[in-house]
Amino acid sequence: MSSGTSRKTWWKTALGLLFTAVMLFPVYWMFNVSLTRTQDLRANPPHWFPWAPTLEGYEAVLAQQLPALGTSLLVGLGCVVLTVVIAAPAGFAIAQLRLPGRRALNFLLLTAQMIPAVVMSMGFYAIYVRLDLLNTVGGLIVADSTIAVPFAVLLYTAFMSGIPRELLQAARVDGATAWRTFTSIVLPLSRNATLTVSLFAFLWAWSDFIFASTLDRNGDLVPITLGIYRYIGNNTTQWNAIMATAVVASVPAAVLLVVAQRYVTAGVTAGAVKD
Repeated sequence: MSSGTSRKTWWKTALGLLFTAVMLFPVYWMFNVSLTRTQDLRANPPHWFPWAPTLEGYEAVLAQQLPALGTSLLVGLGCVVLTVVIAAPAGFAIAQLRLPGRRALNFLLLTAQMIPAVVMSMGFYAIYVRLDLLNTVGGLIVADSTIAVPFAVLLYTAFMSGIPRELLQAARVDGATAWRTFTSIVLPLSRNATLTVSLFAFLWAWSDFIFASTLDRNGDLVPITLGIYRYIGNNTTQWNAIMATAVVASVPAAVLLVVAQRYVTAGVTAGAVKD
């Protein structure tokens, strides 16, 4: 019996390792190319390992892409702040204040997430031309937030619906207003949901290309996705610099996912099970 169990466990482990290797191979290849010399990039067959590694791609990142990384960080943090400021009160209102039409609003939020970003970018372009917001960091923050806010409102609603009503009623008996109840009780209890929302909002803004290429193509400050795109020319392509930039740009996202993993798990599953 134990032999059969160990055999099943071995196969599961082997399959898990195989699937993990397949999924992580593009990451490895990105790192491999980032260390490959320019003259070796077109080698046939390709070099599976960087036999003569070079740091010229990373030197290009430090020399050329630091402003773009700073812009992406600014846009990401701005998107997080704007998303939380809008979504947290909205989620509380839908979950606890029994607003009329809340089901229709939830349906609209779900529908909003199905709209392709390229369609939204065209709408933003027409609006920003009139408001003179093209090629601005603020305009990019607002555009990126429209992707994160519907998801954030739904997540906050699910989490805040699970907060015991007795706790909120006790606050009202003590004379707390709805806003005081939200800021002093509900928001601190929603830490996991807030961390989850913040993480996803930051990652969406950090990895955005559609809005950046449409609304900030000619700006003085461009995000890292456009910085990578500008390496691609008509006649030459700096593949080691592209991949080195991609590696550096992936580090913040990977670190955030590792650090916030347990909070994300708790936040995403919030509201899934109720007593």
